[in-house]
Amino acid sequence: MMDTVVSVENLSKKFGDFTAVDRVSFTVRRGEIFGFLGPNGAGKSTTIKMLCGILSPTGGRGEVMGHDIVDEQDSIKRIIGYMSQRFSLYKDLTIIENLKFFGSVYGLEGARLRRAIDRVLELAGIGTRKDLSVTSLPGGIRQRLALGCAILHDPPILFLDEPTSGVDPIMRRNFWDIIYRFSDEGRTVFVTTHYMDEAEHCHRIALIISGELIALDMPSRLKQSIPYSVYNIRVDNFIELFDDISSLRVVEEAAIFGSDIHVLCKKGADIKGELSQLMRRESISRFIVEEISPSLEDVFVTSARKYGL
Repeated sequence: MMDTVVSVENLSKKFGDFTAVDRVSFTVRRGEIFGFLGPNGAGKSTTIKMLCGILSPTGGRGEVMGHDIVDEQDSIKRIIGYMSQRFSLYKDLTIIENLKFFGSVYGLEGARLRRAIDRVLELAGIGTRKDLSVTSLPGGIRQRLALGCAILHDPPILFLDEPTSGVDPIMRRNFWDIIYRFSDEGRTVFVTTHYMDEAEHCHRIALIISGELIALDMPSRLKQSIPYSVYNIRVDNFIELFDDISSLRVVEEAAIFGSDIHVLCKKGADIKGELSQLMRRESISRFIVEEISPSLEDVFVTSARKYGL
């Protein structure tokens, strides 16, 4: 389980004068769900394409399952599963026809192909729809099919680039059930996402902004690492009070979450005392402030600030 299957050192990619990936280094272990978390344009897709042998790096080095990402791109493509943001399914074909086609691309035939298709239909939960055309399928089912096509040849490592973008929460949860099963079988999943809650499902997360890797650890450890306390403030006229609360001396960061306000304060800061004074000035007697656990979004914001991003 601890064997290294992906190793990257000072990996970089430039497009002209633009640096998309800036000297990132990390390793991924066998059986791990490894998350690459960052906003759109952060360099996530560019990194995954270099690892899959689709793009060549400008600098640095990397290996996937012992194969060099520059000199052995064809070898890498044969042993991985890859699902891109814009997965390529043949919309005029049925689910079963798509699976047969992609299976043949991977060199599967006869009984081996039939077993692979049966396994994917069961794993993805799409067996009852196998004779439906792709055009008639909702987006979440199409993505499950795309995942099934990527794992038909039973690859030891799977690269998923924003696999649940645009999918409703229920479909996203179902999709992650499939990823868990794949990982439980000892296979490795490398997934990019910009959903903070989705990243919680990963064993480890690498945070990336503007091509720079700014933090890497287990989600729980990342949340424990921030030097701030996080508080939830509930008050009726929260929108009118937001600017005043944001301006309090002890508040480092404030954001609206639903009908509440979340604030980050340095540990030990007297946020309750400061809020009480503000509420007295505003003649407000009813408000609630309570300390809560940091979220990955809190980690992301504070890490980015630390790196000046």
